[in-house]
Amino acid sequence: MRRGLVGSALLFLGSLTPAYLPQASPLWEPMRALGLDNWPAKVFGTALVVAGVALLVEAWFKLRPSLYHEVKHWPITLLWSLPLVLAPPIFSHDAYAYAAEGWLLRNGLNPYTNPISVLPGQFADQAAWLWRYTTAMYPPLSLEMFHGLVVLAGNDPYFSAVAMRIPALLGVGLIAYFLPRIAVRMGADVQMTAWFSTVNPLVIIDLVGGAHNDALMMGLVVLALWLAFTKRFWWAAILVGVAACIKQPAILAFYPVALIGHPWRTFAWRDTSRALLRLSLSLAVSVATFVAISLASGLGFGWVGAADVPGRVVTLAPFTLVGAGLKALLELLGQPEAGQVAMDAVRYLGLGLTVVVIAWLGLTVGRRRPVTFLSWAYLVFAFGGIALNSWYLTWGGLLLPLTKPTERITGTAVTVTTVLLAYGAGNLAWRNDAVALGFAALALMLVLLYRHAQERKLHLAAAGADKGA
Repeated sequence: MRRGLVGSALLFLGSLTPAYLPQASPLWEPMRALGLDNWPAKVFGTALVVAGVALLVEAWFKLRPSLYHEVKHWPITLLWSLPLVLAPPIFSHDAYAYAAEGWLLRNGLNPYTNPISVLPGQFADQAAWLWRYTTAMYPPLSLEMFHGLVVLAGNDPYFSAVAMRIPALLGVGLIAYFLPRIAVRMGADVQMTAWFSTVNPLVIIDLVGGAHNDALMMGLVVLALWLAFTKRFWWAAILVGVAACIKQPAILAFYPVALIGHPWRTFAWRDTSRALLRLSLSLAVSVATFVAISLASGLGFGWVGAADVPGRVVTLAPFTLVGAGLKALLELLGQPEAGQVAMDAVRYLGLGLTVVVIAWLGLTVGRRRPVTFLSWAYLVFAFGGIALNSWYLTWGGLLLPLTKPTERITGTAVTVTTVLLAYGAGNLAWRNDAVALGFAALALMLVLLYRHAQERKLHLAAAGADKGA
């Protein structure tokens, strides 16, 4: 626990250096006065971040249920989150864009028709350059939430961005409180659920540190699942619509909300008609809630026109990477127009396959294991979309322990988590011209992962020997 706390503290200190801060940050003035506006300070800040991530990962590995039993995880989540509560946004500048969109609303402008750059100043200057010239992609309730937090922060650009962490903390709190209780209802491994889904460094760094609205979205989805398990179907369906008004992928939760406690056992007419009725009601209530909130906000559905905005940056999305590779190749061959067509075609192929796979999951796995469907569907949606950021994997990853995964699946999930964290640290090092630190981060994470896998094997072997005796 102490090691993880030190890791979070190092992340906090690193976030106060030129390695992180946008040029509009008020922290630049004291830094320049201290002579810290230089490359060595960037490298030092990057080193602090790399060390902090490594300590958090190692502490997380050491707390695995095979090593420690009956650990209360929510105090650890709280403890590790504390240093990041007042820190600048970590590993992402999205919270600055949230604040800028809230500032647009504060000035009577609709973020669906006005990009951030319409209002020059510190709010716009803090946002990443690309997002300054695009309209908002988030649903109305998110935008109204951003607006309210800007007002709460006294219209201060920097503290408005930091205030975006308030709903993120609420979301993480809902996740930490309700997920283990859902695990009890489902007969899943409660300790593994709490370990993987509440003290996971991705949760601490991306959801708390990054202040992403994905945290509140998933917190509301988890609460909706809990309401479904406690036989409050209508409230659960309404909450899915509210969650979708925070971020659109939440709408997929209508499926498990309909079938929890009412499995679709066979394709016989009676079972199928009953299941389709519940699914239709769940979807109708969720969509009606989404539409009602959108209309009440007065903002409407302008986010539809910005649905392609996340894909304007090449991320780790597999189909986007393949498309970008084809585009680069065709551009080298003197066919830039064909390159763009190829990239778009590959992306559309990915989206089409995503829809097909999610539908197949709904008709197979989801009929009897609706929560497993939601976890896998979110992962398929994340990997098949036009953009993939590490926090997107928390959607399905948080629910993964509820699916009663095999050792291999759990090991793969732990590996992916570690690699994503290494990528985040390495990407920061790349941006700060400290490439050597990026490679060091990757090597360090791989060593920690290997050590963890070996210790895990030894403990499993020892447990097996004890049972045999």
